Order: sequence, then C-alpha cells, then structure tokens
Amino acid sequence: MKKIRAILGYLIPYRSRVALNIVFNLLSVIFSLFSLTLLIPFLSILFNTQARITALMPLSLEYARTHSLGVWEIVKNNFNYYLSQLVDNQGSAYALVFIGVLVIITSLLKTGFKYLSLYHLTALRNGVVKDLRTKIYNKSVDLPLSYYSNERKGDIMSRMTSDVQIIESSIVSSLEMLFADPITIVVYMAGLLMMSPHLTLFVFILLPVSALIIGQLGKTLRKSALKGQQMMGMILSLLEETLGGLKIIKAFNSEDRIKHRFDEQNIRYTRVMNKIMRRQYLATPLSEFLGTVVVIIIMWYGGALVLGQKSVLRPEDFIGYLVVFSQIIHPAKSFSTAWYNVQKGLASVDRVNQILKANVAIAELPDARPISNFTDSIEFRNLSFSYTHEPVLKNINLKIPKGQTVALVGQSGAGKTTTADLLPRFFEATEGEILIDGIPIRQVRIKDLRNLMGIVTQEPILFNDTIFNNIAFGVENATYEEVRKSAEVANALEFIEANKDGFQANIGDRGTKLSGGQRQRLSIARAVLKNPPILILDEATSSLDVESERLVQDALSKLMKSRTSIVIAHRLSTVVNADLICVLHMGEIAEKGNHTELMAKKGLYYKLHSMQVFA
Repeated sequence: MKKIRAILGYLIPYRSRVALNIVFNLLSVIFSLFSLTLLIPFLSILFNTQARITALMPLSLEYARTHSLGVWEIVKNNFNYYLSQLVDNQGSAYALVFIGVLVIITSLLKTGFKYLSLYHLTALRNGVVKDLRTKIYNKSVDLPLSYYSNERKGDIMSRMTSDVQIIESSIVSSLEMLFADPITIVVYMAGLLMMSPHLTLFVFILLPVSALIIGQLGKTLRKSALKGQQMMGMILSLLEETLGGLKIIKAFNSEDRIKHRFDEQNIRYTRVMNKIMRRQYLATPLSEFLGTVVVIIIMWYGGALVLGQKSVLRPEDFIGYLVVFSQIIHPAKSFSTAWYNVQKGLASVDRVNQILKANVAIAELPDARPISNFTDSIEFRNLSFSYTHEPVLKNINLKIPKGQTVALVGQSGAGKTTTADLLPRFFEATEGEILIDGIPIRQVRIKDLRNLMGIVTQEPILFNDTIFNNIAFGVENATYEEVRKSAEVANALEFIEANKDGFQANIGDRGTKLSGGQRQRLSIARAVLKNPPILILDEATSSLDVESERLVQDALSKLMKSRTSIVIAHRLSTVVNADLICVLHMGEIAEKGNHTELMAKKGLYYKLHSMQVFA
C-alpha cells in the first residue's frame, strides 16, 4: 500500500478532478443499480405476480425503526403502490411502457455520469504524464555531470517515455481499483444485501476467496516488469550509441556485429515481455472462471431458497438478484487486471524515483552569496579530487590574477580538464577549496558563478536550431546586431552570410551541416556574446585543420583580450605566449612558469615541447 500511495501522490495537484471523477462514478453506479432493479417489477407485471399495494408508508427513520423495516422495504412498498395504481387505472401494458421509460431515463443518467467521470479522468491522466516528464527532465538538467558517468542516456530516455507511460496507466488502474471498482462493488452489494441478505452473505464469503487466488499470481509480476523496463533502457541506449557512431560502424564494416548485438538484446527483452504478458493475460480467464464458479454456486443456493418449502425469495426477485450480481463480475475482473497493472507500475515508479530522488551533489547553500563581477583573482588552494577512490588531482595550489592567461598542459589523463571543471562547480572538490576574489565558490550562488564564465570546449556543443539561437543561447533578449557583432569577432560572419538563410539557417543535429571549424567559431561567438570576465578554453583548436585553426585561433585571441583565461592545450605552440604555464603530471602541478623559464629548466615541459617540435 505504501507504493500505491506513492503513485497516488502524483494525483494531489488534480484532487478536484479526482473528487469529481469519484462523485460521477458513484452517481453512475447508483443509476445503473436503479435501472437493473426495475427488472423485478417488470417481471412481476409480466407474469402477473405483482401483489396489490393499497397503502403508502411514511418515508422516515422513526417509522422504519418502529415497524422493524428497512429503508429499502419502505421505498419498494411505495413504488409498488404507485405501480399498482397505474396497473389498476391504465392497465398492465401501460405499466410496462412506464417502467421501460424509467429504465431509459436511468440508463441515460448512468451513461451521462460515466462520461463525465471519464471526461475528468482524461485531464487527470495527461496532466500526471506532463508533470512526471517535466519533473524528470528538470531533474536530469539539475543533476551533476558525475551522475551521467554511471548512467546510460538511453536508460534515462526509457524512464522518461515508457516508464512514465506505464505509471500513467498504473495510476488509472489505481483509481479504478481503489475508487471506481470498489464504489461499483459496494453500491451493488448494498443493493444485493437489501434484496436478499441470505444470498449476499454467501457472496461475502466467495468473492474474497476469488480475489485472494488472483492476488497471489501478481506477486512476481513486479520483479519481471522491472527487468523488462531495464532491458528497454539498454535497447534505447544501444540505439542512441548506434545513431551517434554510425560513421565509425560503417567505416569499420561492423554493421553485422552491431546488428547481432542489438538482436541479442532484443530477443532477451522479448522473452521477458512474453513472460510478463502471459501472466497478465492469465488474469482475465482466471477471473472469468472463478466468476462462473461463484455464479453457479449462487444459482444453486438461490434456487434452493426459491424452491424450498419455506420460500424466502420470489422467482422475479431471484432473477433480478442474478442480473445485479452479474454486474459485479466485470468490476471484480477489472479489479484483478488493475492489480496486475499496478504491480507493473510499481516497478516503473522505482525506476523513475531513482532519478527524482538522486542526490544533487552540487548543492547550493541556503545563504549563498550573490556575485556580479570578478575584480581580483582566482585561487586553487590545497585542492584534491577523485571520481571514485583513486585521486585524479592532488594538492593543487594555483593563483590566477585578473587579466592573466594561464595554460594547463600535460599528458592525457593528467587532470587538466578536471581542474578547469571544478571552477564552475561541474564537480565538487574532494578536499581543499577554490576562491574567487577571496570568497570560496561553495559560498557563492551557482548561477552567479557560472555567469562570470564562458566555456569553449574541444567538441563544439551546439543544438538543432538556427545559427542565431545557438549564438544567443544563454543570453536573454539578444538583438540581431549583438549576435552579428559576436559572429564577426569570432570570424564566423563570412560563412553565415554566405548561406541563403543567414542567421536563420538550421545547423542540424549537433551542427552536422557545418564543418568542424565553423562549429567551433559558433561556439566562440556564443562566448563572445556572453562577454564573460573569465574564459575556459578546453582544447579549442586541437581537432581542426590548419586553415580552420588559424581562423579559430585569431577569434580566440580577440576573445581573450582583457579577460582572465584558463587554456587547456596539448598543442604547446598555442600557449607559448601565456603568462603562466602549469605542467600537470599524475594529478599534480609538476612545473610552473612561462615558456622561456620552463624551457630553461629542461624538465617535463621541455620534453613535451621537444617531442612536438620533432613530430
């Protein structure tokens, strides 16, 4: 029940819709019961067994208590009184027409209220799905980069799509199971109890036994459903990897290998889903069989009550009883099916909650300080960091005065990018701290901190949108002139204006319609427009050809003027003019100095430089 309450917790914003759904369901069931019980007087008139009622009874609790009568008996007596009057005055045929019209009216009200209940259910279902997707998407954006080191993108996509859809159907099943179906069963059972207490007592014993048998089958469904949804996440991950690496797959003639890998995963998923669906499909025939057994037992017992020496049940009452009872079988069946859906939904709730309840490691202090400008220096003080147990950075000490360019160089895996990523708090330092103008960055608002920085990465990160929107990304209300000026500074204006659509040209997924140099210059234009006081340049020219590198390097030189820059570089020729060069080796700063000083030391930097010159 705790997990079901968790599912129903998503309904809280729509409680008014839930209430209306319940009310209209209740009214629908009540009028359905009225239309069915009208069969009894219809049969009484048809077979001429209707006793003539000559007096009305007062409809009051006091009268019922005094004469040991139930409210149902008083209502039945008064209805039969008016029916008797109608038969006496207008004839039996007219009375049958009258009852038929009543059945039509009550049926119209029943179906009308049923539609209204479903009308509000529609807004509820779609609203819950919208809220869930929004929550998962927002949380996915808020989670730190370290979270995605251990998670597959495809699996997260699976949770946002198929798992959310399963929760949606599960919530509806929960509503039917906890509200609609029980309301139907309770109202009908109340009617049956008034019609025949003896038979209904029998039903009270049989129905729970049937429900217990069906419930036992659903226990293992949740585990299988969780396994199936995990496999769907793996399939989506494989699809995402395939589409992203299609060029390499074709270049290495690995189409058959990747197809075989997908086929194996797909077959495993199909086997699990076969197991799940077979168990689900078993619910309907099993509930139908048990329902038939219950009906036959009731028919036998009810027949005994009708045919016994001391008959306590009239034939038309027994037929009416069976008709009403038959209406309980469908909601009882739905109840069992809903139970299966809920078990499946609980597995999806667990998977979705893994994202929604994931710890946001980069937390902002409640009293975090605002910061709007950078005036003095950046300082890395006794800084250490590790992704798991092995340290990536050890005891980094570095001070960068405002306006200086500091280059981080070294072999791959030395910790250069990690050092830069700690400054905007993409990751949190394990030990030590980073200060900006003497203030620890943990005490500063994260948005304010990142507003001070512009980042240009080795692989340009662009979006499937227009050139204008990619340059203006992150800057509110950027004008055309501002965007154009940024593109000009980044040496991007020429190729943009050569395109017939200019700044409104779509660049495709990740900018695939542009060359590598063009994509990089758009990234620089984006940083130019932001106009940050601090720049982080992570291998911004390493993957470009000579011509593109010259254009990009020229754009970077314009961008770095009068700014504090942290430049990560493998190609040492791009950082010879840096104010300070830090050589990282195995997570530590092994050497510091400018190009001339480091070459004179003939240490690690000298070796790296010599190898590149020789190459």
